[in-house]
Amino acid sequence: MGALVPRIEVSPADALIDVPRRIQVQGLAPGEVVCLQSRTLRGPSVPWQASVRFQADPEGQLDLGRQAPLAGEAYAGVSPMGLIWAQSPLQAGASREVFASEPGGALHTELSLWRDGEPCASATLVQRLAAPGVQRQEIRSHGLVGSLWLPPGPGPHPAVLVLNGSGGGINESRAALYASRGYAALALAYFKAPGLSDYISNTPLEYFETALEWMHRELQPRQGFVAVSGQSRGGELALLLASRFASWISAVVGYVPSAVVNCAQNACDPALGREGWAWLHHGQPIPHVWQGNRFATWAPWDQGPEPRRHSLALLTSLQDAEAVERARIPVERIQAPVLLLTAGDDGSWPSSLYGRMVVERLEQAGHPWPVAQIDYPQAGHSIVLPCVPTTQLVYAHPVSGRLSTTGGRPQANAEADQHSWSSVLEFLQQAQAARSAHRRH
Repeated sequence: MGALVPRIEVSPADALIDVPRRIQVQGLAPGEVVCLQSRTLRGPSVPWQASVRFQADPEGQLDLGRQAPLAGEAYAGVSPMGLIWAQSPLQAGASREVFASEPGGALHTELSLWRDGEPCASATLVQRLAAPGVQRQEIRSHGLVGSLWLPPGPGPHPAVLVLNGSGGGINESRAALYASRGYAALALAYFKAPGLSDYISNTPLEYFETALEWMHRELQPRQGFVAVSGQSRGGELALLLASRFASWISAVVGYVPSAVVNCAQNACDPALGREGWAWLHHGQPIPHVWQGNRFATWAPWDQGPEPRRHSLALLTSLQDAEAVERARIPVERIQAPVLLLTAGDDGSWPSSLYGRMVVERLEQAGHPWPVAQIDYPQAGHSIVLPCVPTTQLVYAHPVSGRLSTTGGRPQANAEADQHSWSSVLEFLQQAQAARSAHRRH
């Protein structure tokens, strides 16, 4: 009998990033201990890697969907994509960017099998954000700065406005995946992008009103359906926009959002300070929770041990009920379904508590549309897309440069990434059905 020839099998080998994969190894000796390694170039060509040891079953096989690594490895328990989310950058201080440098670009991961310190098999796993036929257009009109991602086919398509958080820029990856799932997605920058301010300070809401008008006019979305999907400060903004421009917005998706208007915080213009205004409307600042607040203090953030938790300072601001009420986003004005995705170990701000505040206010108001909060008790602030690395919990803020932790645990964050995205797609389908029923009556 000849020597066993091991091989790695990935099914499907090439698919959208949200498609479940099966990673198996065949041709091992029964009970043999081997190492599986994954390596991906991410961001500005930074290699990320995970190396995990497994023991083959009695048939000489490995199936990551059924078998856990050995004790003490990069992750514990059964996780079909643990080799991906457990990756860490090989360069100290490397960028946290987990997507490709090219907007919406595919990620190519080399899987290798090592026995006795030598590679003996390999395979490639491709994660795509843009499905075949998806198109990208840069938008630089009417003062707007962003990227429009369009699904294949003539449409009309339902639409989504995609808003980033306090890091600014354009959320190409989420918009590309929305388009791959049938939505015309406008990833809109509102600071820290070409032609815009470097800071969130004094951002006019009229800019977003222009974007919403443009989407309705130029995209002619199916049944007039335009959802807003925002992350962190973008989640705060999504709720704020839906409360101010209710007739333009058909559904709200808030990833780790706020229930109150916040000051400029870490994304502020240093000349105006972190307690300066983030949002303006009709030239007037929108009151934020730090204004006239009797109990708010930055001390837990400024003086705590590193990596610091920004959320501890923001919790102090919620102790002043009057200031909270002045700054509360009037979500009862929203005329659409609302989905909130929150994190119980959020190191950036108390998103679980904020989510409960929003839900309670909507219930009190008798909100006639579906409302859901999905909370991930052990997850942190960085809930993104499925099957990306979740190990970088400490980071330097992209604007202020200050070190902090987003909170959570890598495995809990990975599970939140996976579950949240499938929940968003289901929510948007239901929101479209609810809109159709509402229009019929």
